[in-house]
Amino acid sequence: MSGQIAVDEQGAVIGAGDFTTQARQVFQNIGLALAEVGLTFDAVVKLTFFLTDFAHLPEMRAVRDEFVNVQAPPASSAVQVAALVRPELLIEVEAIAVAP
Repeated sequence: MSGQIAVDEQGAVIGAGDFTTQARQVFQNIGLALAEVGLTFDAVVKLTFFLTDFAHLPEMRAVRDEFVNVQAPPASSAVQVAALVRPELLIEVEAIAVAP
């Protein structure tokens, strides 16, 4: 699965300047991509977070925990980046899922 950013179906950025809103949109986009191939977040084995500011790590973890099984979360890593593809984006998430 490719990286997901906080955009809607038309490509408009959701939640410019609002990290939590953007993170939630990213996870919703991942959920939609998983559903398209008949999977759920239970199939996700690895998440990679690209953040423009590590100060958002607690918010990122809180949003992640709304979507994944917190008793057996997927492996994850986080990378701070200088910028993402669009300047108003604060987070990008890459998810790797394994189909049964």
